[in-house]
Amino acid sequence: MNRLEALQKIAAPAQSGGIVFPSSVAITLKIRKLLNDPDGHLAATTDLVTIEPLLSARVVAMANSVAYRRSDTDITDVATAVARIGLGSVQTIVHALIVRQLAGAPKDPRIQKLLSQLWEHTAHVASLARMLARRVTHVDAETALFTGLVHDAGSFYLLSRAAEFPALLDPERAQGEEELEIEVHRRVAQMLDLPRTVVEALEVVWQGYVASPPVTLADTVALAKELAPVATPMSRLTSGKEIPSIEFTIGDEQLTEILEAAAEEVDSVTRALTF
Repeated sequence: MNRLEALQKIAAPAQSGGIVFPSSVAITLKIRKLLNDPDGHLAATTDLVTIEPLLSARVVAMANSVAYRRSDTDITDVATAVARIGLGSVQTIVHALIVRQLAGAPKDPRIQKLLSQLWEHTAHVASLARMLARRVTHVDAETALFTGLVHDAGSFYLLSRAAEFPALLDPERAQGEEELEIEVHRRVAQMLDLPRTVVEALEVVWQGYVASPPVTLADTVALAKELAPVATPMSRLTSGKEIPSIEFTIGDEQLTEILEAAAEEVDSVTRALTF
């Protein structure tokens, strides 16, 4: 079975809503549901975050990142960390954990390596999207961070199926694969119940379009994806698509100058998101 045939088998049940997430995702989805309770409050959120060690560690790390910290004092407890970054950011980190868990716990070293690279790429895209939103496109920065984190969720799901369909690890790409992959992305986004505005932006990102200069949420994430120093190992062919130059001027600054000025901020958020 080649890669195209594997994608056809995976996408067929996906089209009928037949995607099944790994069991580890179920617990985090329950945490997300409870966090989305409009009657929830800070103390309850802290209790929920504390249940999941990885989530606790990432919330504290995010609160201590250059992007969020407001003093030289390190935060060492979940309650103070939640208070600093806010409930919205906690929910974003929960989604980050869900996306990371989508690939399950592969035993194959090849899949483990791809998973590590894919998450590193995702963390870079999310942190760059947040920075670009604040300094370049002026869309909501936290929405950009969230969209960057979930932009490649379908690829994590595909990695969870790689043990069953080894052809998914084939680096070669054939005609017809791109639309099948995008269909998987769509169904995973549907299962995650992502906001419509986020899904609409992701449709542009999945197609591989990069606008220059960027203006919209989709542009922000697409540019972040191009700028990420670690490429996704699940990249699709872009034959026939012309990628425009990513260098442009914002006011009196060049994009490269903006990136250099924000390097510490981007790096701190990236590290905070690294599970």
